[in-house]
Amino acid sequence: MEEKLRILLCEDDENLGMLLREYLQAKGYVAELYPDGEAGYKAFLKNKYDICVFDVMMPKKDGFTLAQEVRAANAEIPIIFLTAKTLKEDILEGFKIGADDYITKPFSMEELTFRIEAILRRVRGKKNKESSVYKIGKFTFDTQKQILATPEKQTKLTTKESELLGLLCAHANEILQRDFALKTIWIDDNYFNARSMDVYITKLRKHLKEDSSIEIINIHGKGYKLITPEPEN
Repeated sequence: MEEKLRILLCEDDENLGMLLREYLQAKGYVAELYPDGEAGYKAFLKNKYDICVFDVMMPKKDGFTLAQEVRAANAEIPIIFLTAKTLKEDILEGFKIGADDYITKPFSMEELTFRIEAILRRVRGKKNKESSVYKIGKFTFDTQKQILATPEKQTKLTTKESELLGLLCAHANEILQRDFALKTIWIDDNYFNARSMDVYITKLRKHLKEDSSIEIINIHGKGYKLITPEPEN
């Protein structure tokens, strides 16, 4: 029998939290509910989860702080934020931390499970692929291990960083179409996901700045291009 996927659910609204937990469990997940970020982080350290769903506004430790601490311990685990806020600055803050998705309240239970299933399909599909290693200037990029390395150091990339760099490497010295990247990695090419991708492009540029022969350039109205002097293997 296939092991059920485990969800770490942190929501301080007791009624909504219980409703979400019951619905997710009815869908076949093991959903553990915690009322604040502090309790959620303690549970995260003790148990193994496949995905996290965090409310942003919580007592003791807010969702953004919780996500940063979770990301520091596990760069790969997917995170979805739930929030009543619709301010662009708040949503972009979530993506900067490394959110995989962001759902504003009110939302339907079906929408939440669709987002969870889409992210988990992408994660499982990535794990099932054979390892691909790219040579980018002085860097070696292992897509399976999500490691960007030079002879001097190794950098563990987040899932989003790794997926985006993988697409850029697969289209090295060619244009990576913006809408294609968004739909491949973020599922939807809406405004917030587009801004999120811009944030991750900036992060990748910082990771690659040690080699001046490498550049990620904007192609206005089309997408991005990874300029690298060496052919990709």
